[in-house]
Amino acid sequence: MFKKLFRFTTRLTLTLSLLILTSLFLPKSTVLLYSSPRTFTVENIPKERIAIVFGAGLLLDGSAGPVLSDRMKTAVTLYQQGKVEKLLLSGDNSVIEHNEPGAMEQYALQAGIPPEALVLDYAGRRTYDTCYRARHIFQVDTAILITQPFHLPRALMLCNWFGIESIGVVVDNRNFSRRNLTYWNTRELFANFQAAWDVLYLEPTPIMGDVEPIK
Repeated sequence: MFKKLFRFTTRLTLTLSLLILTSLFLPKSTVLLYSSPRTFTVENIPKERIAIVFGAGLLLDGSAGPVLSDRMKTAVTLYQQGKVEKLLLSGDNSVIEHNEPGAMEQYALQAGIPPEALVLDYAGRRTYDTCYRARHIFQVDTAILITQPFHLPRALMLCNWFGIESIGVVVDNRNFSRRNLTYWNTRELFANFQAAWDVLYLEPTPIMGDVEPIK
């Protein structure tokens, strides 16, 4: 009796473990395959009118943190090289003290980007929201996505899902620690699962508002 129970428990545990691993790694593998031909470097990215920059953490003084500064540096470079005309800066501003689009704007202005080239989206609380709002609020139909390699595949999948014909540029201006990279890549396993669940089943609607086409 004990042996039968042990075998049953072991089989059940292994089966559940395999299901969990599959549910985590399959979405990640799928978005990697999808994003690979759509990923470029700063040097070989084709020109597009609009680039979308995704928000990230801030420093205690409210300025762009290392990850966000990394993204903005690439955005500034693309603009200065004439590869984009407009930068859609999308991030979280759910509380006054945390204004990612504002920090991105300050970075761009200090780098010499003219104000008329910047469009701010204050309700990009997560990647899903940014891509959804870019299409439905800002009427973007083609864009360059600017973010790090660990995040870019998910961003490409979501924006293309919502009807934005997107390509991505790899952001790689800093040497982040192995510990941070391991954390971010592990986090993406769960984030990709959530993204797949959102677009296939939940279909949540982010904060919306008046349509504001980027001119």
